[in-house]
Amino acid sequence: MMKKKIILAAVCSAVLLTACNQSTEQAPVAATDESGRSVTVPAVNEPSSTEMDIETLLTVNSEPITRTMYSLYFQDRMRSVPDAQNSPEMQMSVLNELANIFIVAQDAEKKGLQNRPEVSASIQLLKAKLLTQLAIQEFANSHQPTDEEIQKAYDEQFAGQSGTEYKARHILVKEEQEAAGLIEKLDGGADFAELAKAHSTGPTGKDGGDLGWFDAAQMVKPFGDALKTMEKGKYSSAPVQTQFGWHVILLEDTRQTEAPTLESVKLNIVNKLKQTALSEYMQGLRDSSTLVFNEKNAKPAPAAEETPAADQDAPAPAEAPPATDTESPAADASAEMEKPAEEGMETKE
Repeated sequence: MMKKKIILAAVCSAVLLTACNQSTEQAPVAATDESGRSVTVPAVNEPSSTEMDIETLLTVNSEPITRTMYSLYFQDRMRSVPDAQNSPEMQMSVLNELANIFIVAQDAEKKGLQNRPEVSASIQLLKAKLLTQLAIQEFANSHQPTDEEIQKAYDEQFAGQSGTEYKARHILVKEEQEAAGLIEKLDGGADFAELAKAHSTGPTGKDGGDLGWFDAAQMVKPFGDALKTMEKGKYSSAPVQTQFGWHVILLEDTRQTEAPTLESVKLNIVNKLKQTALSEYMQGLRDSSTLVFNEKNAKPAPAAEETPAADQDAPAPAEAPPATDTESPAADASAEMEKPAEEGMETKE
């Protein structure tokens, strides 16, 4: 028996070093269990090694532990054990751990534990998650954007930029009459930022309506068009309507800009193209699938709490920070329609 253990250890040292090519400079981990006892491969009545295929490292009650199983488990243990070193002792210790896992798992199966609903569900879920991860990786690896697709996306995204950036503030209200009244107050010398703080319904209101710097092409069209006709330091003489409400706009400054080079934005473009392709892949799978909801599991919706009339028209709390280069009225109106009025408007694509 001792001779068998020594031979197995030697085989593992020679073979597994190749299968799990890990290297560290930390101290080796002794082949002992948590109690400090020496660990060896369990002595069981196994078939002769001459009957095993080359992929099999060990059998546990005739169930094979393969090189691939061991490699995956070994790499996981190397990551989880502090100061682990890829040594013959570590390899042997990990092989014993894996053998013990199979021994206990086989005993659990004999007791029928795998048939428990929660256990069966967990196994199915783990399998589904693993296969999903692999399928997504396979799809991503086989669907790299071409140079033509990258160039097309760059042209579509940046060709429409005007070459001018605008720095502006705005006040967003629900009714045209209210916006017109605010313009009258501005005509009378009122401060724009203070009016925005007091009346604007969106998240930038608390910051005086400050939208920061942005390109007009990134705005919803009516807003962007109005900016192009305005003079620096002037506010809009009439309310500007968008799908989000009525705006009073103050153009504070403008500056000339150049579109970024393809190389500077290429990585971002590639990631977006990959994400789009993956979304289409997943949507295609969903469209071709049959989902049937078991209505027996449906529960009645909880009764909606009545909202006091005074609170129904109250604007939502301002949660967004002051607009920066990543916040401005969005040009993609269709994507923004489901967002709260100014929050959607102030999200730059």
